[in-house]
Amino acid sequence: MIQVENLYKKYYVKQYRQGLMGGIKDLIKPVWQDKEAVKHINFNIEKGEVVGYIGPNGSGKSTTIKMLTGILTPSDGKVLVNGLEPYKDRKKNAMNIGVVFGQRTQLWWDLAIRESFELFKYIYRVPDSIFNENLNKMIELLSLNEFYSTPVRQLSLGQRMRAEIAAAFLHSPSIVFLDEPTIGLDVVAKEQVRSFLREVNKEKETTIILTTHDMDDIEQVCDRLLMINQGVLIFDGQMKSFIDTYGNERIITVQFEKPIPNVQFEFGSVLSNEGNKVKILFQKEHVSATKIVQELSRKFPVVDCHLEEPKIEHLIRQVYEGRS
Repeated sequence: MIQVENLYKKYYVKQYRQGLMGGIKDLIKPVWQDKEAVKHINFNIEKGEVVGYIGPNGSGKSTTIKMLTGILTPSDGKVLVNGLEPYKDRKKNAMNIGVVFGQRTQLWWDLAIRESFELFKYIYRVPDSIFNENLNKMIELLSLNEFYSTPVRQLSLGQRMRAEIAAAFLHSPSIVFLDEPTIGLDVVAKEQVRSFLREVNKEKETTIILTTHDMDDIEQVCDRLLMINQGVLIFDGQMKSFIDTYGNERIITVQFEKPIPNVQFEFGSVLSNEGNKVKILFQKEHVSATKIVQELSRKFPVVDCHLEEPKIEHLIRQVYEGRS
């Protein structure tokens, strides 16, 4: 569905000098600085994949998405989206994709949601049967009934984002780009959006590219992870592969019958010892959780234990810090 080969994008940023004389010099002889936003990246995305595309602010995520949607023209390299070059075939490409930018709206501010949806129906030339089927599904999965007749300007952020996401899927696009779709949403609204994305992907095999800073979105929705930092692609693989590669640390909490004041363990480090519970950090490649419990049980009466997997946010931070 998406082919990216040696993709490169460079901006020219004007440098402004201070003071009146600086302003005059900028007017007569401006100074420009090159900024490499995306540096020769390569990846392919198959039909039906749900891919998390993540990176720090300024890493090149949004620039990549804008090139894939045809908003920006690459400085070099090749992009094909469903067989089309997005920046050359913008109209054809737009008919096959859906896009949500978290900070911008595609809905008409003074119109009710239903009227905006009707406009999208004519813009994308969606047949009545497909439109009605998709609309009913959106209303059900995203709980749009409560504000379906309300103008966009009167909606809360959570309501508007649910309507934006529904609008992106109304014309049955083969690919949907979601840039920060859950930004500012409460826990309930976020779960509605995630559940909707999983359902649509499963039922229609829609290819979804998700950029977000919310790691729960990545964990709960995406099967594959692309990581970019300073314009360079630093990881491309399945979520399980990423966790297996970088998620070596584990934390085990062991509960004893009574407090153990000076518990020590040679294969790990004690993070906390409060009451009768002890938290131990260990490396899974050096020792198993079973062995830890067995060793501690020989010395102290163990009541219970709990193993914590590493948070993906923590793993990603480790990768970025190692590459910075």
